[in-house]
Parts: sequence; structure tokens; C-alpha cells
Amino acid sequence: MTIGSKLAWDDTVLPFQLDVTGIRGRVARLDGVLDQVLGQHSYPAVIEALVAEAALLTALIGQAVKLRWKLSLQIRGNGPARLIATDYYGPAKEGEPARIRAYASYDAERLDLMADPFSQIGQGYFAVMLDQGEGMVPYQGFTPIAGSSLSHCAETYFAQSEQLPTRFSLTFGQVREPGQTARWRAGGVMLQHMPQVGGSVAAEAGSGEGGLLTHADILAGDASENWTRANILLDTVEDMELIGPHVAPTDLLVRLFHEEGPRAFESQPVRFGCSCSPEKVRQTMSIYSQKDIGKMTTAEGIVTADCQFCGAHYEFDPKTLGFEGTDPT
Repeated sequence: MTIGSKLAWDDTVLPFQLDVTGIRGRVARLDGVLDQVLGQHSYPAVIEALVAEAALLTALIGQAVKLRWKLSLQIRGNGPARLIATDYYGPAKEGEPARIRAYASYDAERLDLMADPFSQIGQGYFAVMLDQGEGMVPYQGFTPIAGSSLSHCAETYFAQSEQLPTRFSLTFGQVREPGQTARWRAGGVMLQHMPQVGGSVAAEAGSGEGGLLTHADILAGDASENWTRANILLDTVEDMELIGPHVAPTDLLVRLFHEEGPRAFESQPVRFGCSCSPEKVRQTMSIYSQKDIGKMTTAEGIVTADCQFCGAHYEFDPKTLGFEGTDPT
């Protein structure tokens, strides 16, 4: 079987539990999704790496949440990589795939193409945003950019905001076989030591303020020992085991955690998907006056808009836009 072949576990997130310790986790494999996410743009390699890592984190975190609508990650910094934004849309119906999209904003003139990608963010914040849809109050949690990767930022977020010891092991990159074009593949494992009662993203917003928490601040006794052992086992994982394609996620769990009693649940398929539409663009522009719309109108007499996520291009009659405009349809 070649790397270019479509495998049953490609573009999936597999939930699991270690029955001996109660630690839960996810194994993610992204290939076609990541190709589509990055294929919408011509990013420099350092930006592609940041978007790939953020997309993989989003798939792992999004599947771990009881999600009615959307989970987003947003990384903002004062470096040349100004913004990395991702969205994860939960399945609309049981059995349907989740959808993911991502994009980056950056200052090309300031980028150091030879530097570590994470260093291009500079000082800023890592944010997790949860929107459960109409009638629900959106949640936002923030942690400063710290550590040496976006994965470290996500681990700090969960320790601070949720008091949930969390660990990520991720890898991603382009692979190529003779006669085939290069394609993106990514894989990762997320471990999380769940609390005895309840616990979900945004369940304890605001906890951990005033200092950075580590798992040693949260866990004690057997729980701490179990968590340390699980992390030591995860440290033995190899990149090609994470990224595949020749090691199935279930085989990987047995290899890493066979003494911990790994139990896998039903996997969640993930696809590239964007929620933009002409109607949503019209709604966004409804806050502008006709005078503002006039300034946006091109010499050809149209207003244009492009989706930063998927690259979709929209053209409108300016008379149909703005809060004084009407939609003839």
C-alpha cells in the first residue's frame, strides 16, 4: 500500500480511554483535510507549519468537546505571523463528518524563512473559543504565547483554564513517493487526565488565574503517578507511527499503552469545510451605511469580497448591501 492510498483511518479522530487509569485521549490522522486547508493558499513553509499544527490541535480538541456548533482556535502575536485562525464544526447529524478550516495572516517582509516557525509569532495569546449556537453564551479562554510550540500553549491553556492535565504529541509534514506529488500528512495523540466529577471545555472558566499550573499542582498520589507513566509511554512514540500510513491508530494504542488497558471508541471523520455564503457576506456588510458601501465599490460598479478560509470570491450589486439596502432575492 502506498502513502498516496486512501486508508480507512485517514482524516479521522479516534477517541480512546486507558481503562486502568481512566486517562482519556484522541488519535488524529489528517491527510486530505490538511492538503485542502493548505491548498487554498500559497503560504511560506514557516506559515504552513503553524497552520498544520493549529489544524491538528483543532481536530483533537474539537472532537473532545460536546459540541453543538463551533470550536475555534486563534493565535495572535506581534511577530511576522500575526494570526493563525481555525474553526472546527461539529457534525450536523449523527454519522456525518466534522468540518475544519484554517487560515493565516502574516507580514511577508518580516518573516524569517530559516527560523523556527513558532518564533515567528512573538508575544501574544493563544485562545480557545466555543460557540454552541443560537441562545448560548459564547466562551473564550486565553493563555499567553509561551513554551516552544502551539502544542505547549494548548497544554498550558488546559492546565490554567480547565485544570485538566493535558499532553499533545504531534507531527506533520509533506511526504512524497516516486511518481507522485507531495502531499501533507499529520498525526497526533492527545492525552487528558479527566476530573473525578464532570469536566468539559469551559466548565471552569477563569480557574488557574494568577500563575501557571502544571500537572503536579493539580494531581496527587496515584493519579500523578498514572499521569507520569502515561506521558513516559507517549514519549516513546515515533513520527512515522503518528503520521502513518502503515500503523493503524488502534495498533498504535496497543503498542504504546497495552498495559494500561486501551479501549477505542467510534472514530469521527473530518473533512475540509467552510461556512461562508453570499447570505453571510450580506449580513456582515449590513452594518455599513450606503456611504461606506460606496467607498467599497469598484470602478466596475460592484462590491467584492473574498473568504480568507476557502478563497471563495463574491461579487455584489452595491444597491443590495448596507443597512439601507434591500436584498432583491
